[in-house]
Amino acid sequence: MTTTEISIKMILDRWHGSIKNCDTILNSISDEQLLKEIAPGKNRGIYLLGHLIAVHDDMLRLMDMGEKLYPELYEPFLNAADKTTDNLPTAATLRNYWAKQNEALQQKFDSLKTEQWFERHTAVSAEDFVKEPHRNKLNIVITRTSHLQYHTGQLALLK
Repeated sequence: MTTTEISIKMILDRWHGSIKNCDTILNSISDEQLLKEIAPGKNRGIYLLGHLIAVHDDMLRLMDMGEKLYPELYEPFLNAADKTTDNLPTAATLRNYWAKQNEALQQKFDSLKTEQWFERHTAVSAEDFVKEPHRNKLNIVITRTSHLQYHTGQLALLK
């Protein structure tokens, strides 16, 4: 393995480990617990789960891997604050979406060749990418892993 391949593997191993950690937390809490606030006046677990799905769904578009699987989640979980809409999917539906979306991302990740991880993501122009080559697909995985870890920690408070 080259140093580049090792680096990619390290980052993807942390991504997969973080998904697994979140799955462990989600499997340890009930749908009823997901309806509770993380702390008084804060987001509910169901909102955080929907938010994670919506953010990860956007990775498909950002990494030029296809269209979002669940575009209907954008409005309630990215554009609106928790408790501002009553029209949320059920916890069971979101758990199903979470699993399917993780499978879809895994398939897309597995299909990338080493050099493709260093291609620009769609939120950066070709001109800016020349000046900022770190704004690539692999960087999206890094930032989304940190985001996932943060919200997994919040979900753990529901236990």
